[in-house]
Amino acid sequence: VQLVESGGGLVQAGGSLRLSCAASGSIFSINTMGWYRQAPGKQRELVARISSGGNTNYADSVKDRFTISRDNAKNTVYLQMNSLKPEDTAVYYCNAGGLAATMRAFSSWGQGTQVTVSS
Repeated sequence: VQLVESGGGLVQAGGSLRLSCAASGSIFSINTMGWYRQAPGKQRELVARISSGGNTNYADSVKDRFTISRDNAKNTVYLQMNSLKPEDTAVYYCNAGGLAATMRAFSSWGQGTQVTVSS
C-alpha cells in the first residue's frame, strides 16, 4: 500500500494550508488514517487521526485550528490547517493502517511533505 501526500508549502503565520494523502494498492480496508509531523531535532508526533467511522483525535497544540477528514471512497485523508504558527513548521507524514487484499495487516507511511510557516 502506497501513500502519496500533497499540499505542503510555505505560508505566512495566520495563513492556511490543506494537505491531502491518497492511498493506493491492493487494499481491502483502511481503519485509521492520520497525520504526524517531525520538526528538526524533535521526535515525530501525532497531529491528528481519524477512524473509518469518523472518530477523530487531535494533539492539544492543533485543536481548534486543524481539521482532519477522509473520503473513504477515494482512500484519501485531508488535513485542513488554519491559523498556522511558526511552531507548526515540520515535515508532515501521512499514515494509514488496515487490511490489504491479501488479508494481511498493513501500516504504511507517506514520503512526507514540508510545511514552513514564516513569522
